[in-house]
Amino acid sequence: MRRIGGIILAALLFSCIIYAFTLVKTYDYESSDYYYTNPINGEEANETVTGHYLAETKNETGAVNAVTAIVVEYRGFDTLGEVTVLFTASTGVSILLYNMHQKRKRRKANLILREGSKLVLPFILLTGAYIFIHGHLTPGGGFPGGSVIASGFLMMMMAYPKYFLRESRISITESIAGTIFVIMGLLGLVFVSYFLENFLPLGGVGMVVSAGIIPVIYIAIGFKVGAELGGIMNNLKGVEE
Repeated sequence: MRRIGGIILAALLFSCIIYAFTLVKTYDYESSDYYYTNPINGEEANETVTGHYLAETKNETGAVNAVTAIVVEYRGFDTLGEVTVLFTASTGVSILLYNMHQKRKRRKANLILREGSKLVLPFILLTGAYIFIHGHLTPGGGFPGGSVIASGFLMMMMAYPKYFLRESRISITESIAGTIFVIMGLLGLVFVSYFLENFLPLGGVGMVVSAGIIPVIYIAIGFKVGAELGGIMNNLKGVEE
């Protein structure tokens, strides 16, 4: 009886959500026939923030991917905060597990996993690099690219119980990548008067070398995220036997 009641309740809730979506009015963002009130100065404007992003992304940032332009350019401070949160989480895991590392007897992986991981790892790393290098052209960016790279190292840890990432290399990679991110922001402050503002040529739209500082920042984020996630997995695995 409870199961039937739950199904009915879920169906009603789903129907209400669908009905609510049908009532939402959609706008043509390229049209200037409607106005909205600016929440900052109370004035009326004939362009929404969303419409501006979609219409002017290529001209203002040189990026084909509007999401990338928003993440790195229009709300770059938020992305910097996200990277800081991930760094804090990685540091917290290291501190919590510092005195809890124990040597564990790990079962040896089967032959297919061991040999297959050697063949697949280069392609995983190449795919991760492609994702964050082309983040301004195609869906992707530093966070997904770095996560893909970290997944390759996770596979190696599962295949080989004695495989560990060197903490010194993780720290150096993470520090250099984070420093590049901050330096690019400061250079924007020096040359354009705004932190994380683009100061490089936009180049040709659709080209790999384009979109100003966006590819540089995404490459730095890719390495930083990959290093931080790899460090977390390294700490969770334990200590080297």
